[in-house]
Amino acid sequence: MLWAVIIAVILMLDQATKLYVRNNLPLGLKNEVIPDFFYFTHVENTGAAFGILKNGRYFFIVLTVVICAILVYIMIKNNHKVLRLSISFILAGAAGNWIDRVFRGRVTDFFDFYIFGYDYPVFNVADICINIGTFIMLIYILFIYKEPVKQDAGIETLGGTGESQHE
Repeated sequence: MLWAVIIAVILMLDQATKLYVRNNLPLGLKNEVIPDFFYFTHVENTGAAFGILKNGRYFFIVLTVVICAILVYIMIKNNHKVLRLSISFILAGAAGNWIDRVFRGRVTDFFDFYIFGYDYPVFNVADICINIGTFIMLIYILFIYKEPVKQDAGIETLGGTGESQHE
């Protein structure tokens, strides 16, 4: 239940910020927040991260459904809180961008950074959540996850009684 609440809150935040930007910031306008570093820039993205695969709307709609189904299955099968937290962030972000693609045909982006003179691609709350979730999952895989211990295949048993063949 906690995971559903996390997903719902993030999804509402994502959709609320996108709606606010669409209603209050003209498309393409850069609103300077921190000079030469951070802007709110209303962009409509028909592709994926960094604008790759432009006009891949239906591909991304189907891909998102498949990936989300796999993540929900993993979440149900695994009770580890860190893994579930990471999946919750990824699901919320994926669902936020999926909603945009299904109902609007494009994703609203608005966070615009210039870091060390590089104009970083414009992104949104859903993108942030996908990255946070991926980072948490990486930490889980590298530092927390342990492979299940397997039985030693070299020891044979008689009739499944657990008694060794050796006397």
